Amino acid sequence: MKKVLYIIIFSAVALTATYFFVLPDTARLKRENPKKTSLMQYRETGGKSGTKKRTIQQAWRPLSKMSPFVIKAVVIAEDDKFYSHEGFDFEGMKEAMEKNVKAKRFRAGGSTISQQLAKNLYLTPEKTIFRKLKEMAITWKLERTLSKKRILEIYLNVVEWGDGVFGIEAAAQRHFGKSAADLTAEEAARLAVVLPNPRRFNPAGDQKFVVNRAEFIYDIMVRRGIVIQEADEALQDDEPPATAGAQEAPR
Repeated sequence: MKKVLYIIIFSAVALTATYFFVLPDTARLKRENPKKTSLMQYRETGGKSGTKKRTIQQAWRPLSKMSPFVIKAVVIAEDDKFYSHEGFDFEGMKEAMEKNVKAKRFRAGGSTISQQLAKNLYLTPEKTIFRKLKEMAITWKLERTLSKKRILEIYLNVVEWGDGVFGIEAAAQRHFGKSAADLTAEEAARLAVVLPNPRRFNPAGDQKFVVNRAEFIYDIMVRRGIVIQEADEALQDDEPPATAGAQEAPR
């Protein structure tokens, strides 16, 4: 009995120490915007190879300065249960694990927006079981220290949206030549669907995956009443052509 008690006490102390001293201090994100994430640093230095360094483009914008279509489209495309889960979509993780077993390698992670934020802020793109476990621990802490609104705001400002492009404002300027506040529902859907592989897919291009998946997300927004299709089409008819600032992201 004593041995069991010692094990319980030791485990509790170890978990407490890990929570406070090993995991990052996520509470500071309540009041501070992250200046540079782990992924940004990884891209700047060229990652493991160190041969393809990047100049980072990013400009911080609060949620109130983003198109509401972007917020809705990203949640639908990346994590439709975002507001109801506590950091993890266990059904999605189960499906991802089944895909990994079938492919005989670690391909899909079934990550929520909170998990993606944990990875972007503190980890690297390496796909290993150890990194996944650490990601889950940080996610658990993020969900307990930040509101859903704050998690989403940070995520939209730091997530990768192209080669060297981070955050929705830089993405809107790079791909559509406009501010994040002025993005249409269709543009928001296109930006949302490239998030799983933003350096391969161009939101402003005509790649089949982007076109079809963006139409699917747009249709969901229409069905949910997020977009009034007739009004949106009328606004697009009145909109001037994209400026020279809109260009294809490097691949």
